[in-house]
Amino acid sequence: MVYFVGAGSGAADLITVRGARLLEEADQIIYAGSLVNPELLKDKKPGCVIRDSAVMTLEEVMEQVLAVEGRGGMTVRLHTGDPSIYGAVREQMDRLEELGIPFEVCPGVSSLSGAAAALNLEYTLPGVSQSLIITRMAGRTPVPERESIASFAAHGASMAIFLSAGMTDRLEKELLRGGYEADTPAAIVYKATWPDEKKAVCTIGTLAETARREGIHKTALIVVGEAVAHSAYERSKLYDPLFTTGFRTGRDVDEDPSD
Repeated sequence: MVYFVGAGSGAADLITVRGARLLEEADQIIYAGSLVNPELLKDKKPGCVIRDSAVMTLEEVMEQVLAVEGRGGMTVRLHTGDPSIYGAVREQMDRLEELGIPFEVCPGVSSLSGAAAALNLEYTLPGVSQSLIITRMAGRTPVPERESIASFAAHGASMAIFLSAGMTDRLEKELLRGGYEADTPAAIVYKATWPDEKKAVCTIGTLAETARREGIHKTALIVVGEAVAHSAYERSKLYDPLFTTGFRTGRDVDEDPSD
């Protein structure tokens, strides 16, 4: 059996309870050594084999999974954040299906959430943005033209940009070309929820300058959009006293409750 486990955004105690239990039960843990907090490996059981996928190919990972499976053992494939976001998990699942090896996914806390926590941020502020775009700059992995930064920027929605901290000069230009104003709020969060977390709030027009000043060029999430400023938003209808829900009847706060 193979379990794809989300390690969380960085802090060791942000893994799920289920994920922590699976790590304790694993006969083999293959983890993303360049990204996953090694503190998560401390509670492994005696005899558990640890392998760093940073130096392995997909074929080598599958070879080790197959070897443990042949002995009736269980492998945890430990991914950074949540496996579903830039986790390269589907290609692994396809191989496992070809080999007849069962697998399950245990979700994790994404750096998307970790960065929001660091910034006390709500991506979906009423009256500001009700959409969040998760994307990346094109690098060695191409991005379809229809999903370019500029095309998404035209929406003016909140945007979380992964794997792009080393390309902030190009990113800044693409965001501006797409329609964001230069004074649109932005932020760079380096290693969200790790002990050495660093955050810098800026604007799109000063994004590249801020990254250079802070020395951030990798392992960071970039957030852009008016939601970063936490201002000029509307009150949520969810807790509005005038708003009727399936659990309470709306009423004017100035209305006499005895009426």
